[in-house]
Amino acid sequence: MVQRIVIVGGGAAGWMTAAAMTASRRGRGSVELVESEEIGIIGVGEATFPSIRAFNERVGIDEAEFLRATHGTYKLGIEFRDWHSVGDRYFHTFGNFGSLLGPYMLWGQYRRMADASLGEFGEQCLPTAMAMQGRFVVPDEDGGAPYKYAYHFDATLYAAFLRDFSMRRGARRIEGRIVEVIRAENGDVKRLRLADGREVEGDLFIDCSGFASLLLGRAMKEPFVDFSRWLPVDGAWACPCERVGEALTPYTRATALEGGWAWRIPLQSRTGHGHVFSSRHIDPDVAREQLMAQLDGKPLTEPRLLRFTTGHRERFWVRNVVALGLSSGFLEPLESTSIFLIQTNLAHLMTLLEAKAPLDETAIADFNARGAREFRRIRDFIILHYCLTARRDSALWRDMATMDLPDTLAYKIDLWRHHGVLHQQQDEGFDETSWLAIHAGMRHWPQRTDPVLNELPLDHARDILQRRREAIARAVAPLPPHHAYLARLMNLAQGAQRPAR
Repeated sequence: MVQRIVIVGGGAAGWMTAAAMTASRRGRGSVELVESEEIGIIGVGEATFPSIRAFNERVGIDEAEFLRATHGTYKLGIEFRDWHSVGDRYFHTFGNFGSLLGPYMLWGQYRRMADASLGEFGEQCLPTAMAMQGRFVVPDEDGGAPYKYAYHFDATLYAAFLRDFSMRRGARRIEGRIVEVIRAENGDVKRLRLADGREVEGDLFIDCSGFASLLLGRAMKEPFVDFSRWLPVDGAWACPCERVGEALTPYTRATALEGGWAWRIPLQSRTGHGHVFSSRHIDPDVAREQLMAQLDGKPLTEPRLLRFTTGHRERFWVRNVVALGLSSGFLEPLESTSIFLIQTNLAHLMTLLEAKAPLDETAIADFNARGAREFRRIRDFIILHYCLTARRDSALWRDMATMDLPDTLAYKIDLWRHHGVLHQQQDEGFDETSWLAIHAGMRHWPQRTDPVLNELPLDHARDILQRRREAIARAVAPLPPHHAYLARLMNLAQGAQRPAR
């Protein structure tokens, strides 16, 4: 049994791990986290996936307290600007488009109609309509939630919040810089030596040391699987700016640019901006200038440059070392999956640690296989945003439109293009509705109409679509603006009821 767990590195990955471990292992061994104030964390504004709510609820975090502490806002999804062509936009939100099969298949009937009077396809999805109008309320989950939501927050503040939360529940923080990783004869990590000479021993070491990958990458020398053949972005400029105006958009924005794309993440106290770019396609200094042109208001700091390679370690668990977060791999933040990947691998690890079965080679091999599959599935989903572009106005977009696709993605695109099938594989990070949102947003529809759609008379199909659109519009109209809902929540005492609609 694992008695002593040592987490290497703080940040969101480290303290999320500590929070989860202390919540589930009370009285069953120790949880220690080693971090150094000398080593900074990435700490940009973070956009997330709805699974973050499940994590917070599982470890016992109150939503209002969390949002206050992290300057957080709500997120219904992402607005994509200029991805298909300059001037276009579409949304990928956490809702649905009705039935995906049979004659009542809404996307199929919408495509069959090709009727401008039916409005945008996104108007058939409740959270998309909410996002378009900047409105937000938490759904009535007791009655069956019609949509999911996530958050935007300050990643540095989130790590600090989780640190205090975890330490109150028994986690021990050790301040110190690791200068040596001492391994046993069998290859396990035995202990860590700090700069002041102290040593930290453990049974299981969880590497949350970020891009440095101090244990898995440096000490264990685990090879890296490079995805830059398909995802060439290798740098990002990040710069927060002053919040301008009262409105807070309940969504992230991703704007396609000449050599990459720019993010916009609204927080209560500021707005996070960044430019993810490919240095093969644009000079970093030009990318910096383009970022500064995107800012809503006055910059609060000098832009900071981050360098990375997309991909992951071949294995995530080697001997008694498990890597979570950036130490295991990195996918560009286009769909806000960094924390999601931490969560899914952490959840799998927790399941194995809590099971009575021994941690044998089969269990570890399954952990590694699942982790690699998930990276590949999300990689394919991100590539989809690029490869369907109609843009040919710069080298990046010409290259992305004509590149050779991974076989797994090429197969899924072929099934959709020729048969209208939204194929799902094992360990998908995104469901059929998400894939549909991107296909529709990029105007990539099947080449033929499913004959089953003709079983519904045109007038009947049009009536269904129009009624759904009108019902969604009526539901959205009385909802409060996002900033107003959030302000009321922040003014309530902890533990009080949510603000009224």
